Amino acid sequence: MKGIGFDSQKYIRLQSEKIRERIRHFGGKLYLEFGGKLFDDFHAARVLPGFLPDIKLRMLMEMRDQAEIIIAINAGDIEKQKRRGDLGITYETDVIRLVDVFREFGLYVGSIVLTQFSGQPSARVFEKRMKHMGLQVYRHYPIHNYPSDIRTVVSDDGYGRNEYIRTSRELIVVTAPGPGSGKMATCLSQQYPETKRGIKAGSAKFETFPIWNLPLKHPVNLAYEAATADLNDVNMIDPFHLEAYNTKAVNYNRDIEVFPVLQAVFEKIYGSSPYKSPTDMGVNMVGNAICDDAVCCEASKQEIIRRYFKATCLVRQGLASDQETAKISLLMQQLGIEPENRPVVPAARQMADRTGRPAAAIELPDGEIVTGKTKDLFGPASAALLNALKRMADIPGNVDLIDGNVIRSLQYLKTEYLHSRNPRLHTDEMLIALSMSAATDENARKAMEGLPKLSGCEVHTSVLLSSVDEGVFMRLEMNLTSDPVYEHNNLYHK
Repeated sequence: MKGIGFDSQKYIRLQSEKIRERIRHFGGKLYLEFGGKLFDDFHAARVLPGFLPDIKLRMLMEMRDQAEIIIAINAGDIEKQKRRGDLGITYETDVIRLVDVFREFGLYVGSIVLTQFSGQPSARVFEKRMKHMGLQVYRHYPIHNYPSDIRTVVSDDGYGRNEYIRTSRELIVVTAPGPGSGKMATCLSQQYPETKRGIKAGSAKFETFPIWNLPLKHPVNLAYEAATADLNDVNMIDPFHLEAYNTKAVNYNRDIEVFPVLQAVFEKIYGSSPYKSPTDMGVNMVGNAICDDAVCCEASKQEIIRRYFKATCLVRQGLASDQETAKISLLMQQLGIEPENRPVVPAARQMADRTGRPAAAIELPDGEIVTGKTKDLFGPASAALLNALKRMADIPGNVDLIDGNVIRSLQYLKTEYLHSRNPRLHTDEMLIALSMSAATDENARKAMEGLPKLSGCEVHTSVLLSSVDEGVFMRLEMNLTSDPVYEHNNLYHK
């Protein structure tokens, strides 16, 4: 059984108080840049067992009467139709999704800001669409020689040229659909007109990772490096913090590199900088809510292995560079771990070696591992999923849960009408067949009821899966990895 390593209730209490303290420090108003995900933070949930994927939203709900949300989106990303890799939707669609989610939680979305706006046609269409939906939209423009030319940046020709975002609350949360959206630039841009209006306001950063008060090489922080291998982020000891306080604190290279510029901007706006280090800018209290370090260390090591498999598969598909796998391999060496330290990996490979065909393995919540092999009726992922549901419902392995006529009907539909060359049922098709059988079969019904229990379970397959199978495991919130191998040698893989 997996243990709990993180105290969510303690975190909500500590984090909300830290933010309130920072608001008071600046005299009553704070622009807070939220790095990473405000919700659906499954990386944090995996490396910090007990961390709820939506915990940051829950924390903000404690302050909902004080909080107002601004969503920043880069106008250039709208023009390029940039997409979120995890959801497959465009950034502009994700803005709408974010608005809906925030409102469902009872949080006030004050406005949307188009950053780097230079008249992009698609951005204009998006702006018009948002206004028709009743949302306030503001434009922030490119600044010549940003951010190095501080004199221009902090002037009427720089921040002063941007449209002033009217806000009405103490805590202004600035979030975005993805990186490069201009969250910090939005926070800083607001400081200029606020100061000219005599309004006391400040800026701060909320980055979950790396965790500043954990050691540099702590597995949780190394897991962050693995997660951002494509960005080549590097955790570092914050030299500014060390010099100012003689205390080691962990930050990452981009924040450290840009801090002298931010400090100069603050000095230009306020007359002096409120921060002595990039770590000072943060309000993150995650490290203070870890209740079992050993559990988090082991969870982080497993996450790094998962990231390794993801990177190797992307390289095999031509979607990533070897540098990503090399970096994660180095992190694994530092921690003394191998891909085979993920228990489902050897289990799936052994089944594949024994049968000579693709196989899959699933680790159940109690630690038991069940496998699935390629059959005439099912692919390995479907077989393993069905075996897992049987095991959790205490149904004997030799019991058929799905009526053979249902399977044959689906196979006939696939091959004869949908022109598929693969008659075996994918995971989604298997689950549809199982649900049909559940209407009349008690065992099938019991197996179906076990689906929620699969959340958080580990899966490994000896070959790359179809996007359909990957999507099913994602929706079931199961942690899937695969060996970077195609079942066939075709150049085109659907």
